Amino acid sequence: MDKVLSFHQGRLPLLISMPHAGLGLTDAVRDGLVDQARSLPDTDWHIPRLYDFARDLGASVVAAEYSRFVIDLNRPDDDKPLYVGATTGLYPATLFDGKPLFKEALEPSGEQRQQYLEQIWRPYHNTVRTELERLHDQFGYALLWDAHSIRSLIPHLFDGKLPDFNLGTFNGASCDLQLAERLQRVCGEFADYTHVLNGRFKGGYITRHYGNPTKHIHAVQLELAQSTYMEEVEPFTYREDLAQPTQVALRRLLEATLQWARERYGR
Repeated sequence: MDKVLSFHQGRLPLLISMPHAGLGLTDAVRDGLVDQARSLPDTDWHIPRLYDFARDLGASVVAAEYSRFVIDLNRPDDDKPLYVGATTGLYPATLFDGKPLFKEALEPSGEQRQQYLEQIWRPYHNTVRTELERLHDQFGYALLWDAHSIRSLIPHLFDGKLPDFNLGTFNGASCDLQLAERLQRVCGEFADYTHVLNGRFKGGYITRHYGNPTKHIHAVQLELAQSTYMEEVEPFTYREDLAQPTQVALRRLLEATLQWARERYGR
């Protein structure tokens, strides 16, 4: 495999994970995709650019290089479903609109998919786990922010338009309740955006697996409506005029997360 992830180690007890930002494809996946999928429409577009302030803030950042069409890093390695109803798995078979992802009989083989698991999925999760352990050892706690985005309208997956900021804490299991409440208050400061906690998106595998407030590891997923920073139709153009105020809100959320932790742990 080529480079499967990018990683920057920061100076603060915060790791930002970007598992669906990758655009890379293996030959087997590229050759098998239906025409509608070749533009990679279900990507968390431009997330590294949207969070480009995070390094200056002092956060560690890990981002996928391969597309979720190859393997979904926010699903468990045993591919057990995380959500009730329409969803996608470890090896996606459909687009978000429910249509097949691959041409008939052109899906990657079982052997190829095992390779993706070992050479893409495991290195990403090893990086997340190792960095959280390092942060916990250094600070006595660790904060994980799982950064996602999605089209604001996907009728196959949910009814109506999504809120702009969709916070997920696995119904309170992945982070301290007071942190979740703090983040909701911050969202409320930005009247131009709508928000919800544990609505349609409660947090995927990364949030659920690594978040453990009893061990002082607090994980939050943010599923951001793409209408807040880009054009949601091909060619999926980044909109600086939309993105700049959204970045202000994102930075405020991350700063509030760090401030809560300093108050909670005294460091």
